[in-house]
Amino acid sequence: MNTAARVAQTDAPLLRRDLRADGVLTLTLSRPQARNALSIAMLDALSAAFADISADRGVRAVVLAAEGPAFSSGHDLKEITAARNGADKGRAFFEDTLTRCAKMMQQVVALPQPVIAAVEGIASAAGCQLVATCDLAIAGDKAQFCTPGVNIGLFCSTPMVALSRNLSRKHAMEMLLSGDMFDAADAERFGLVNRVAPAGGALDAALALAGKIASKSTMTVKIGKRAFYEQAEIKLGEAYDYASRVMVENLLARDADEGISAFVQKRAPSWEDR
Repeated sequence: MNTAARVAQTDAPLLRRDLRADGVLTLTLSRPQARNALSIAMLDALSAAFADISADRGVRAVVLAAEGPAFSSGHDLKEITAARNGADKGRAFFEDTLTRCAKMMQQVVALPQPVIAAVEGIASAAGCQLVATCDLAIAGDKAQFCTPGVNIGLFCSTPMVALSRNLSRKHAMEMLLSGDMFDAADAERFGLVNRVAPAGGALDAALALAGKIASKSTMTVKIGKRAFYEQAEIKLGEAYDYASRVMVENLLARDADEGISAFVQKRAPSWEDR
């Protein structure tokens, strides 16, 4: 992609951040004119934002939203098409794009804070991958989801990684092999989203859920999120051994002592996040 195109694309902020007093941060994709495509610049902006959030103790939960008619249309096909004009037919650019995308998706999973997608409009290809990667997701009832690569000769192999880890295999394969558009009710049935809100209500529902999570001990939530993904990738016996070790350390933490004491004494806990 030429420098002029890159500069034009990045003149306006690609992300908007809004932090509430309760520690809920709304991170909004703000490139509606391009359907919030995951261009190189957008991938870099998201990656930088997640790096900042990871180190910010003031952020207790994250809501990922988007402006315009699409949550995200996936990779920027204009960038991909332009890259084909290179001597290597775009190989270096494609490798770089997918490496950056994989890094960003893994940052979401590794983030100490839970991430909730608030989806209105279409989430397509890598945009659908982003929804599947988030810890939780709320969809407006007009939202739509697809992995349409098979329709244009490009199987959605990297979105497949997130889909196959969050949906049943047959539902994931149906999305990937058909390339069809699925509505919010299907997405809920498949397990791609947690629940469906009235059209235009996904953000409010996601913020309400984020606020509930933000009221918990951040230390406990961090331990739980990390343990969830760790145990999911290992054998059953190893998972129980690992989870038992995690729970012993959690029991020894100050907030576990406070939480149990508060429950026994029938009072609200006072978290120290340690």
